[in-house]
Amino acid sequence: MKKGLIFICGLLALASTALAQQDPHFTQYFDNTLFVNPAYAGSKGVLNVTGIHREQWVGFDGRPRSTTLSIHSPLAYESVGLGFTMVNDQAGPVKQTMFYGDFSYTFKLGKKGQKLAFGVKAGMNLINVGTSGLETTTDSDPKLLQNVRNNINPNFGAGIYYHTPRFFIGASTPKMVEKSYDGVDNDNLEKRHYFGIIGGVFTLSNHWKLRPTAQAKFTEGAPVSVDMSLAGIFREKFWIGGMYRLDAAFGAFVQYQITPQFKLGVASDFGTQAIRSYNSGTFELLMSYDFVFKKQGIRSPRYF
Repeated sequence: MKKGLIFICGLLALASTALAQQDPHFTQYFDNTLFVNPAYAGSKGVLNVTGIHREQWVGFDGRPRSTTLSIHSPLAYESVGLGFTMVNDQAGPVKQTMFYGDFSYTFKLGKKGQKLAFGVKAGMNLINVGTSGLETTTDSDPKLLQNVRNNINPNFGAGIYYHTPRFFIGASTPKMVEKSYDGVDNDNLEKRHYFGIIGGVFTLSNHWKLRPTAQAKFTEGAPVSVDMSLAGIFREKFWIGGMYRLDAAFGAFVQYQITPQFKLGVASDFGTQAIRSYNSGTFELLMSYDFVFKKQGIRSPRYF
């Protein structure tokens, strides 16, 4: 356990150095790594499909809603992984639909499952902004005179991901190009985001394991954003844990490994800021499935 305590301290150190982010948040961010890091593609060793739907600040008019779907798999030549991510995100008048393809190349570093992967992603963000229903404080505001319809912002990103059967760490920037949301005004740029992720699994007893994770996100001009989670795993099937987003929210999640291939999860978080008084919280549903095409079956369990 001494190593486990040192590792958890390392997670807190990572959290203290982060600076912020603006992309959609997910309570179950640890099952959504491909969204931020293309080097994760193919790391599970099978074809995996994961979907998460998030309803944020339920009861609040114009609340954020986010849905993500990720698909990734190694090729027959297992050093190469391919992936695809689609995200639909809406907050107030702004609706974004992102489509990204991912490519990774993995180097095996030892006989104990140590691997180092490099990845790239490329795709586009389809942006719509409806301003007709907004109430403005300035008459004839030129930035709100017309809607934005299907503005296409192409983009690309890169990442690095090191992992073993019990530990992972990675860094990435999924959007390198900074373009405006309306294609005209440089005051509303899609800012470049930077992510750092880390996590591991420690055995507590014959039936229980502990899995701490953290994800740090920052971009210029945005507030601090750090997610940390701690999950207990019972008999490799039942996952229960808590999450804390620095100065923003706390939450809980439950996941169940229904079969070695299929996992179902639910989560909820509640804000710690003033807006908390005007909503009923945030809720998420996760479904993840591993497709197995080889006779030897699936390696189970999978912790990340």
